[in-house]
Amino acid sequence: MPEALDTLVNFASALAVGLLIGAERGWQERNTADGRLAAGIRTFGLSGLLGGFAMLLGEHFGVVAWAVIFVGFAALVLASYFGDLLQLGDRGLTSEVAMLITFILGSLAVAGHSPLAAAGAVAVALLLSLKRTLHTILQRLSEAELSGALKLLFISLVLLPALPNQGYGPWQAFNPYVTWWMVVLIAAIGFAAYVAIRLVGTRHGILLTALLGSIVSSTAMTITLARLNRGRNLQALLACGLLATSALMFPRVLLEVAVVNPSLLPQLLWPLGATMLVYAAGALGYFRIASKQVDEESEPPLKNPFELGPALRFAALLVLILFLVEASRRWLGDMGVYLVALFSGLADVDAITLSLARNALTGLDAQVAVQGIFIAALSNSLVKGVLIALIAGRQLALRTLPVMAAGLLAGTAVLLLV
Repeated sequence: MPEALDTLVNFASALAVGLLIGAERGWQERNTADGRLAAGIRTFGLSGLLGGFAMLLGEHFGVVAWAVIFVGFAALVLASYFGDLLQLGDRGLTSEVAMLITFILGSLAVAGHSPLAAAGAVAVALLLSLKRTLHTILQRLSEAELSGALKLLFISLVLLPALPNQGYGPWQAFNPYVTWWMVVLIAAIGFAAYVAIRLVGTRHGILLTALLGSIVSSTAMTITLARLNRGRNLQALLACGLLATSALMFPRVLLEVAVVNPSLLPQLLWPLGATMLVYAAGALGYFRIASKQVDEESEPPLKNPFELGPALRFAALLVLILFLVEASRRWLGDMGVYLVALFSGLADVDAITLSLARNALTGLDAQVAVQGIFIAALSNSLVKGVLIALIAGRQLALRTLPVMAAGLLAGTAVLLLV
């Protein structure tokens, strides 16, 4: 009896799978005349049941029985499609493919995989219901954006699994898998920010662009905002944007550390958090006194954040820093690590952050790693201050640099006290 009850439950699941997908198809074609409806809720429900019966016969007579029924069902679906094609003209294959999937999901349900079949049915119904949304997205998608998404998928789903996960070279410091995984991490964060900017748009002004663009590159956004000061009376708003984009570098560093080596977070959270709070307070103060008018004349000065060339350059920089950090630790001790962090932070804070967090897992003292990451953030902030002074001019520098100096001093004090 329990076995028979399980069989009935599985067949009920197969029927429910077909009814769910059929309900979506029937709703989409609710205005179509019954005579011209390709397949409705009853047809899909029967398709799920047929898949269940085919699986039951396959369990008793072998997989050939299931295959014969499936091929016959597929031939019937294709014959119906070609008949409608001749009668009604060009039409899509979506309903026919959904019907074949319903048959397979019904078979899965009777085979004892009801949760998988139910999940598959929900996914199919959701995908079918998103027709207009997906078509709208495709129409708005540019060639560069599509290319960037495919490149990101290629380096993460094709290249990454193929790389060996072991150390090479001096001190086994170079791990191809770990290095490329960090490249994927940075590229994914940048691409997510770009997508956010595209979805929100630029109507919310310079501040929103600064906040989202800083996730891609806070240094690049610093240069962009500093250039906007020429010929514009937006100094308070630009100062707000510059401080906000610099402040967001610190949670990005904390996020990278949390992913690579969460044990370093408690020691880094307070000094970086203190610096970020001072920056954020300055940004909020300038936001309150800034004009509410925002220059909307041009598009956001951000391009597609993912390109294969920059990703490869980042990988080369990361490998170089990994070797330098390990060599400095062995030859010069802690002072060597601090020197590498200082000079690496002048160009890029992400690579040295990931390198030190990674090395702290394989022998580098945690305190040295924490201090090195802070030194890199400090040197990167100093570079931004120099860029503001050189590009934006004296007045905007006088608004932003004192706040940045106060934030860095506060962070340094917290680091030394904690």
